[in-house]
Amino acid sequence: MAKFNFKKGDLVEIIAGDDRGTRATVLAVLAKKNKVIVEGCKIAKKAVKPTEENTKGGHVNKEMPIDASNVRKVEA
Repeated sequence: MAKFNFKKGDLVEIIAGDDRGTRATVLAVLAKKNKVIVEGCKIAKKAVKPTEENTKGGHVNKEMPIDASNVRKVEA
């Protein structure tokens, strides 16, 4: 496994894809899959079944993982 240059809370810039040019913080790092989850980027609508906490269910907007090669660390 290659060395991973990102950690939770780092400021990064998206360099490829629909969110190109966006600067945001890293919410999670998936080192084994070589992906990161960035706040407010690559949003997908996910269907949610009703549960005890969420009695209605419905749709939820969720950040999806982005490949680490499409993200560049930015100095604050």
